[in-house]
Amino acid sequence: MISLALSWLFVIAFIIIMYIILDGFTLGVGLLFPWIKDTKDRDTMISTVLPVWDGNETWLVFAGAALYAGFPDAFAILMSALYLPLILLIVGLLLRGISFEFIHKASSSIHVWEKCFFAGSLMAVIAQGLVVGTYVQGFTFDSQTGAVIPHQWLNLFSVFCAAAMITAYTLLGSARLIKKTNGALQERFFVISGRLQWLLLFAVIFVGIYSPNIINSQLKTWFTLQNSPFIVMFVIVSLMLMGMHAFAIKQRIEKLPFITLVGTFILAYIGFLASDLPYIVPHQITFMQAKADDGALILMLYGAAVLLPLLLFYTAYAYHIFSGKVDENKKTEY
Repeated sequence: MISLALSWLFVIAFIIIMYIILDGFTLGVGLLFPWIKDTKDRDTMISTVLPVWDGNETWLVFAGAALYAGFPDAFAILMSALYLPLILLIVGLLLRGISFEFIHKASSSIHVWEKCFFAGSLMAVIAQGLVVGTYVQGFTFDSQTGAVIPHQWLNLFSVFCAAAMITAYTLLGSARLIKKTNGALQERFFVISGRLQWLLLFAVIFVGIYSPNIINSQLKTWFTLQNSPFIVMFVIVSLMLMGMHAFAIKQRIEKLPFITLVGTFILAYIGFLASDLPYIVPHQITFMQAKADDGALILMLYGAAVLLPLLLFYTAYAYHIFSGKVDENKKTEY
């Protein structure tokens, strides 16, 4: 049943974008550490993400479990093809998690844990960029063994995607810290965002122009007459969001930068999905070919109908409780 498989595919897509946005700014906070030298300011930055970071990881676990249960063939192929970048992602997240536990308790070794926090965040973001770059370029199969042969995941395009991901997450983290801080520290993040926004705009334009030319099917998706209204709307909305972000930074508006960046992330994500549908393993296996049995999909949708609202409620409640600015003296939120 195509509607059932498509519904489950949309559930997985929603879970992934929730992880990207929620954990994206916490990773961005870690990437900002080299920009901020004062230990007290770094302590303030950590305090903005401590109450919510562990809940963000739930979305990543949920996404992996949902892909495994809903599309087991795709899970097996993607996990084996992207094994090394995914291991790098896991190690980075583990290092960041360990740093969270020690960074507020250490005294003489605090600089070690701050470096570990930055390194773990950087590893996780680079891994995500390599995964995206490899996924966009697609996979082929060995005609004799049937094993998947990914394009070499460490190439110029994948490295560029990793660099673009670092820029995007750093900018998202900076926008979040603009909302959560005051005074000189907040002004510092306004300055950082003002510089990074142009790098992000360049990255979006470059990937939008270059990646459709990698695979012929993407070229047909993006540059056909019937899709031209979508392309025009995509470009206009993207430019509007980036223009609003630049205006908010110039006028020192606190909340607007984060909102516009979330919109930009969602728009880029929609474009990413539109380039590959109906394929779940790019240009090789469609989501209908990789789906689990319909009975299993129905049973799992019942479970998702219970778990997803609970997770959304928990996330919304946690962010509501800790929605205030950080008290730089007490290191708590009010």
